[in-house]
Amino acid sequence: QWYQRRVRGNNVSGTFLIVLIVLMALLMQFSLHKVEEGNVSVYYRGGALLQTTASPGYHFMLPFITSSKPVQVTTQTDEVKDIPCGTSGGVMIYFDRIEVVNRLKSDAVLSVVRDFSVDYDKPLIFDKVHHEVNQFCSTQNLHSVYIDLFDQIDENLKSALQKDLHQVAPGLEIVGVRVTKPKIPEAIRRNYELMEAERTKLLIATEKQKVIEKEAETERKRAIIEAQKQAEVANITYSQRIMEKDSQRKMSEIEDATNLARSKSQADAEYYSAKMSALSNKVILHFY
Repeated sequence: QWYQRRVRGNNVSGTFLIVLIVLMALLMQFSLHKVEEGNVSVYYRGGALLQTTASPGYHFMLPFITSSKPVQVTTQTDEVKDIPCGTSGGVMIYFDRIEVVNRLKSDAVLSVVRDFSVDYDKPLIFDKVHHEVNQFCSTQNLHSVYIDLFDQIDENLKSALQKDLHQVAPGLEIVGVRVTKPKIPEAIRRNYELMEAERTKLLIATEKQKVIEKEAETERKRAIIEAQKQAEVANITYSQRIMEKDSQRKMSEIEDATNLARSKSQADAEYYSAKMSALSNKVILHFY
């Protein structure tokens, strides 16, 4: 009997020890938790948000009483899909996807979570995107939304989101917004494709006309340059001929003057000879 009581006591002690070990393991399992890099953990106790946060790593908390939720504090991209857009003309179009790149600062996690919960991006980004897109579309016609102002939607949407966040959630930063081309009714889309094709043809024709005009202008300038060159050559040739004629005239004048001087010299010589001959004859007659 003593031996049986001792065995039963040992069994009870062993069972208690096993139960204690299991309980400690469970406590460790539910009290120890890990916070991933790029996240901050917030804690709730009895549904109330605690005023403490935890950085990445392993941390302890009271099991079954305290719960933790991770909040991303690195850059993330929220995809808002199927956003309806009713234009001022009554045409309903849809933006297939709008991507909002945002980042929540670590020191603003508690205030943002307290005001908007850990799913803060739903009221601050998703719902706000729908609101801003509807506001924009309601004041613009289809052509403005689809063509004229489409390249401005992303910057305007980013500015509108950031302006509101500065007031209600200053720690949430909008890094960028990417907007896909909206879906429009098929019949209207075909019309736009036809318009775009005609516009492309017009641009091609306009560019071709510019090329032709440029070539004509180039040819005209070439002709002007050629005419100017020919005129300059003709002018030079004419000047050369004038100079040649002038040279010939001067040479003729020189030759005439030379011949005249030669003739005069010869006449003077003949006159002198005749004079001397007459004088000699007169002297001879005087002696006789």
